[in-house]
Amino acid sequence: MKAFEFLGLEFNETSIKQLFFAPSMLIAYIFLGVAAFGIYEVFGVRYFAQAINAHSMGLNAANPELINAMKLAVFGEVGEVSREAPWTLFIVNYMYMIYTGSGIIFIVALCEIFNIKLIERVAAGFMVAGLSMVLAGLFTIATDLNMLNMLWMLKTPSMGTGMWLMLPLYCIYIPYVLLEIYLLITKKKEFVKKFAFGLLLLSIVIDLVEYYIQARLFSMNTARHLWTEFPVLTLYFILSAFASALGFMVVHTYLAHKDKPKFNQMMELFRKWILVCVSLLGLYEILAYMLIDKTWAFIILFGEFKYLYFFGYILFTIALPFLFVVIPRKPIFTLFAGFFTIIGGYIGRYIFVYGGNANPMTNRFGTGYEKTDMYAITDHINYITPHLGEICIVVGSVGVCIVVYHLFDVFFSLKKVREH
Repeated sequence: MKAFEFLGLEFNETSIKQLFFAPSMLIAYIFLGVAAFGIYEVFGVRYFAQAINAHSMGLNAANPELINAMKLAVFGEVGEVSREAPWTLFIVNYMYMIYTGSGIIFIVALCEIFNIKLIERVAAGFMVAGLSMVLAGLFTIATDLNMLNMLWMLKTPSMGTGMWLMLPLYCIYIPYVLLEIYLLITKKKEFVKKFAFGLLLLSIVIDLVEYYIQARLFSMNTARHLWTEFPVLTLYFILSAFASALGFMVVHTYLAHKDKPKFNQMMELFRKWILVCVSLLGLYEILAYMLIDKTWAFIILFGEFKYLYFFGYILFTIALPFLFVVIPRKPIFTLFAGFFTIIGGYIGRYIFVYGGNANPMTNRFGTGYEKTDMYAITDHINYITPHLGEICIVVGSVGVCIVVYHLFDVFFSLKKVREH
């Protein structure tokens, strides 16, 4: 393949067809189309629903339909789209994409620090995969906040809020990841060697700060004891992110490097890492549910979430991966373990977000704990069904991952094994 060099980077020459109409891009367009439909639906609910005004209230204030419309206007109808519940599927997907992508980037940085050659030689592909997931997570949260909210946030800054903790974080984090990718694929190796170790140490610090700030966002919700009482929440986010991140790295290795000479050694390395990670995560789960507020613990372990927790999260994230990697086997077993951690990781994020909202908190309206409807007795568990638009945006965020990875791969051949 012909290539040209610019700023120390070797760019592959390509065609419009290969760039925009490759099979992977066509799949991405389908996902992005689903996301566009979701955005249309969400904006319709938020900004173009029928309005209630003083005139209609004056004409017939006792009209049941009008009362119901007023209730919906105040409390919303579905999920985070209309703000009936604070955090729902948008935050689940944001957490999963951001934390898993950051986990991949973090693991690669650790491999660079400890000079693990098997990963260093193919690190560029892993880093881009991680970056693509981070950008997909930010796409999700951007559609959640929407342009009006973001504009208001910039016009009325409040440095103590979660969004103002995230804004400077990602303004630093994403350019730094791009710098790391540049250092991995540049041909100016002598220049890189002068700064490599210091930059890698700074990368580890930035990764740790990112997970700390993410944990801080949840700990601000002081009434949500599932979030605030998890012991060392930053550690939980790192362990659970590493589990799903290793799953994606295994799948990426199988798809991109299964015909390469070091494939079996790489899969064996991932087998060992998955075994350690899911074992530590399992121990953490036991400790965490012994320490958190018993109301939340009982809802998840013995209440409405019990089947999803044990037959979804525990089975797929910990039990099955452990069984598949506990002894050395063929690489296909590690691949299955990777798939299980990917699925289980998403279920874990879902339980964490919805479980945090599950238990009502106060007796604000006098007829039960805090809830979304002042005219009825609250249920024991507060569950909000995601809106169709929200689901479409979450599914469509996969398209962002595909587009980012494809564009980097076309120009820089991410599957190529590089001497480090």
